Amino acid sequence: MHKAILYATQINGDGSGTALDDDTISDVIHADQLAWIHLDARQEEARHWISEELSYLDPLIVDALLATETRPRVLEVDNGVLLILRGVNLNEDSEPEDMISIRLWVDPHRIISVQLRNLKSLHEIDNKLSSGDGPKDCGDFITMLVGGLFDKMEPVFTEMDEQLDDIEEKVIERSQAADRQDVNQIRTQAIAFRRYLAPQKDAISILKNAEAQWLNVKHRRKLQEAQDRITRYIEDLDTIRERGQIIKEEIASMLADVMNKNMYVLSVIAAIFLPLGFLTGLLGINVGGIPGADNSSAFMIFCGMLTVIVAAQIAYFKVKKWF
Repeated sequence: MHKAILYATQINGDGSGTALDDDTISDVIHADQLAWIHLDARQEEARHWISEELSYLDPLIVDALLATETRPRVLEVDNGVLLILRGVNLNEDSEPEDMISIRLWVDPHRIISVQLRNLKSLHEIDNKLSSGDGPKDCGDFITMLVGGLFDKMEPVFTEMDEQLDDIEEKVIERSQAADRQDVNQIRTQAIAFRRYLAPQKDAISILKNAEAQWLNVKHRRKLQEAQDRITRYIEDLDTIRERGQIIKEEIASMLADVMNKNMYVLSVIAAIFLPLGFLTGLLGINVGGIPGADNSSAFMIFCGMLTVIVAAQIAYFKVKKWF
C-alpha cells in the first residue's frame, strides 16, 4: 500500500468495509461508491497523493488538511465539508491535554482523513468496519467519530474531578505546600482542554446546520446531542478551574495561618528573652563596678532574678491572652 496511506476502505453501506489495495484505491475514490482513505501527514507522499487523486480540491483545503497546527473548525465547500476536530491524547507516555487533531474532507462519495499522531477513535472505526458494525454512510462516519472522541474525554475529566476531591479532602485534614502544585497541574490541564473544546463546540454547531445532503435528520440529532455533551464538558472544565482556584486559595490561607502561628510563637519567645538578654548583656561588660563581682552567691541570686522575671512575663502574657 502507498506509504502515506494508513487505512483504505470501501464502505459498503451495511456497516461493513472492504479493504482496498493500491490497484483499486484510485478507481474506488473516483467512483460513486463511498470510500474512506486515512493518511499520515508525516509522510511527504501525503501531499502528492492528495494533489494527484483529489485534484479538484482547493489548495487552501489541502493546506488545512496537512497543516502542522490547527484549531477545530468547519468549512463548507459545495457539497463537501472540511472538518477539523481534536481528541484526547491517550498514546503511551503522553499527556491527555496534548490533544490530537484529526482533519477530514467529507463529500458524498469519499472521506479523506489526515493525522499527525495516532488517534484511537479512528482505529476503532476501522475495527468496526472490519466486523460489520461500522458506519453505513458519511453522516454515520462523522457522528461515530465525534461520539468516539467524546467517549474518551469523559473518563479524563472524571479523573480530574476525582483528583480535586482527593486534594480537597487532604486540605481539610492537613494542608501541604505540595498540594498547591497538584492543584496548579489540574487547572493547567483544564485550561488546555478548554482551549480546544470551545471552538470544537462551535464547529459541531456549524456542522449540525450545514447544508450537506449526506447529513440526514438522524445525523443532525446526534450532532445536537454531541453539542449538548461538549457544552457540559466545557461547563465541567470551568467548574474544575473555579474549584481549583478556591482550593488553591484555601491552601494558601492555611499555610499563611501556620506561618503566622509560627511567627507568633517566635515573637513570644523573643519577647520573653529580650529583657533577659538585656540584663545578661549589661552585667557581662568587662568594666569595674559590676554588682556582685565579689559575692560568691551573686550568680545564683541573678539566676533567681531571671527566673522570677520569666515567670512574671508568662503570667502577664496569659492575663493578656497572648498565648
